[in-house]
Amino acid sequence: MRIHHFVVLFALASTAGQAQWLAYPTPGIPRLKDGKPNLTAPTPRSADGHPDLSGVWETESAPREVLMRLIPGGANGTAEDPPSAYFLNILDDFRGAEPLQPAAAEAYRVVSQKFSEYAPITRCLPFGFPMVEFAPAPYKIVQNRGMTVMLYERDTTFRQIYTDGRKLPADPSPSWLGYSTGKWTGDTFVVETIGITSRAWLDCCGHTHTDALRVTEKFHRLDFGHMEVRMTFEDPATYTKPFTITLKQYLRPDTDIQEDFCAENEKDFAHIVKGR
Repeated sequence: MRIHHFVVLFALASTAGQAQWLAYPTPGIPRLKDGKPNLTAPTPRSADGHPDLSGVWETESAPREVLMRLIPGGANGTAEDPPSAYFLNILDDFRGAEPLQPAAAEAYRVVSQKFSEYAPITRCLPFGFPMVEFAPAPYKIVQNRGMTVMLYERDTTFRQIYTDGRKLPADPSPSWLGYSTGKWTGDTFVVETIGITSRAWLDCCGHTHTDALRVTEKFHRLDFGHMEVRMTFEDPATYTKPFTITLKQYLRPDTDIQEDFCAENEKDFAHIVKGR
């Protein structure tokens, strides 16, 4: 992958360095004798008995050896946390055997040659779903009866996941975050999302999809401070088979998210070299 991809991406993908309430204790957090959060305490549960996913979460960074392979020099050169491997390349697990349809493979080749002309982020467009979920920035889950809300620091955006029994729309108007419904299967929160605009990339290197993409997420809170999210992608027009990735996420206690706008004080686009 060309180095200018990451120069463009991380120059524009500025995330908030610190939250507005830096040391405000989160109510209800189990603590050790020294006052630090006990992140290995049992999973909390809501009044209905299901695991409570509420809190500020972030996807774990890729190991250094993976970053060295995916990013020239192994560092992004900015202050935000190092990204996950799937943020950099959602098909990283395949390594040379990507399940791309021929037309999709050709489209990816074109994008990789003229990245700055095609990347949504070079014009301060949203990350969109699913990339915003494994971006190097926190997001907050607010779990309520009938709806679970996800508030993303990146792009200051949100998702509404309806748990009131409604069905997904039959003919959704494509949007950056799509349309989501959720239900519990045992201790796993299963979310189905459709209607995601094809303008939203799956990762920062240019893997795309059609408006027919369907994403299934399975959230499983392992203990108080750790969660596993399995995401399955189905889009027969783009990918030869469904594929699944697993995100490891960690709780960020005693902090909060803050607003973040790409367009605020943006000075990068005028300096992007066209055709690179």
